[in-house]
Amino acid sequence: MSVSGSDASGASAAGSGASASSESLGYEQARDELIDVVRRLEAGGTTLEESLALWERGEALAKVCRRWLEGARARLDAALEAEG
Repeated sequence: MSVSGSDASGASAAGSGASASSESLGYEQARDELIDVVRRLEAGGTTLEESLALWERGEALAKVCRRWLEGARARLDAALEAEG
């Protein structure tokens, strides 16, 4: 399911550790990149500095995904309230 609109875009994550490029990602893009980051961390073989950078990127991507999902939930809740 794709969620569009500024309510779920994750754009309000400024100043929370998410980079500007992370904020503009769609949910699927952020999720797929997060999966890749986790795989790379689990595979090992990276330096401590690389691991820390991957961890930070993963945190930013997880925040983007969370914002998209929160926005989707809010939209669904509003639609259900409008029906009821």
